[in-house]
Amino acid sequence: MRLESTPELEAFRKRVRAFIAEHAPGIKQHAGVRAPEPELVPAIRDWTAKLYAAGLLGIDWPAEFGGRPDAHPLESFVVAEEIARARTWSPIGAATLAAAAIIEFGTPELRMRLLPRIRSGADIWCQLFSEPGAGSDLASLRTRARLEGEGENAVFVVDGQKVWTTNGQHADMGYLLARTDPDAPRKHGGITAFALDMRTPGVTVRPLREITGTTDFNEVFLDDVRIPVANVIGRVHEGWRAAMSSLGHERSGVAARGAELLTTLDDLLRLAAETTVNGVAALEDSATRRTIGELATRVHVNAAILGLTQSRMLHHTEQPADAPLGKIFFSELNHDLVAYGVRLQGTAGLLQEADPAVVAGGWWQDAQLYSRAYTIAGGANEILRTQVAERGLGLPR
Repeated sequence: MRLESTPELEAFRKRVRAFIAEHAPGIKQHAGVRAPEPELVPAIRDWTAKLYAAGLLGIDWPAEFGGRPDAHPLESFVVAEEIARARTWSPIGAATLAAAAIIEFGTPELRMRLLPRIRSGADIWCQLFSEPGAGSDLASLRTRARLEGEGENAVFVVDGQKVWTTNGQHADMGYLLARTDPDAPRKHGGITAFALDMRTPGVTVRPLREITGTTDFNEVFLDDVRIPVANVIGRVHEGWRAAMSSLGHERSGVAARGAELLTTLDDLLRLAAETTVNGVAALEDSATRRTIGELATRVHVNAAILGLTQSRMLHHTEQPADAPLGKIFFSELNHDLVAYGVRLQGTAGLLQEADPAVVAGGWWQDAQLYSRAYTIAGGANEILRTQVAERGLGLPR
């Protein structure tokens, strides 16, 4: 594993930390990848624009669109880590994912039209991939897009439903996958990627209320939605390639995971020191120390796993099991950390956010409820274990 820091990279980290302290839109109230309340969205748009303008986002974009080709390859990881450590908002939505697809596969016209709006914060994007019957098995998606008309008047007419669309209620644009050839011999074929204006007639977003009491996900219904042919990302029927390539470019989430768990571990230690049982701090109890020690060990193992994954990303030596194993380990460790934080509170762990006596404003309770989402989003852990077995270890189906 080769992830040595340099004086230049450490100077960059200090600059990022100072920039965040000056410009960030405040502390996130809840753990995880969450949707903000509507009144926070303008501040997050402005924050996103400032990050791009400062050269802290879109680092690996082409220079003509504001990228810095001479930047250190670890800079994007540093930015993600520092945002997570500051407990503030990352830019919301799927703009990073969409931009990767547009840069690699989009026409020059599509790049010129959409990339500057991502940089300015004018467009928030959502990811329209998952469907009620196509989550971890995304290639089973059934949303259809049929071509109508010819030449400049040609449009794709889309019908279908998407679900688990994070920030769909705030999105201006959607990165959509739809089936354009239902007779393709392989289910990964015959799928096309689109840039969808979410204000198009026929697009209906219905927020979903989760067990946390918040609305982070949405259902999106598409009824005779007309998308110009110019909004196709890449070649028609080759959207799977664009989607998989853009997912492979998404690295910032990997870096943020390690920082997120380290901050949670710090919070857990603080909670154990401040929580008393029979007049004695919980941290003084040997069983509590042993449990936290075990969790701390796993946090540092997680950091090592993520470091190895980052190293392989940078050196283009990724292995099929890397991403699934990292996601499984992180999501299950995250659940165990926050669940123990609730357990440490004793009967107070039963309180809800609205109760004035709840510890830390109910952050631990919310984080435990949300932690199950991490084990499902991005591929359910059960599916990922099968991928590790079949693709990583070569075991029979």
